[in-house]
Amino acid sequence: MSVLIDFSIFPVDKGSHVSPYVAKVVRLIKESGLACQVGPMGTCIEGSWPEVMALVDRCFRTLEEESDRIYLTIKGDFRRGEAGRIESKVRAVEGA
Repeated sequence: MSVLIDFSIFPVDKGSHVSPYVAKVVRLIKESGLACQVGPMGTCIEGSWPEVMALVDRCFRTLEEESDRIYLTIKGDFRRGEAGRIESKVRAVEGA
């Protein structure tokens, strides 16, 4: 079973250049060991529900340490019995 989320998070109290804060979060995501794919407007993460939500919480807590206001979005897709969907979904669309 896997959950895919499309996740975006950044502080809104740091001006218009938030790349250093986003980079911190992306490092956490990559170091988590979960499958992920960074995109221009968010990051796709795949894992079990507890793993993915724990990672979202770590990302939030990291930004919360130095931010008074944080914007985040999460879109999700749960599917029982399948894993590796980040790659397979992209391949399916590219092959259509």
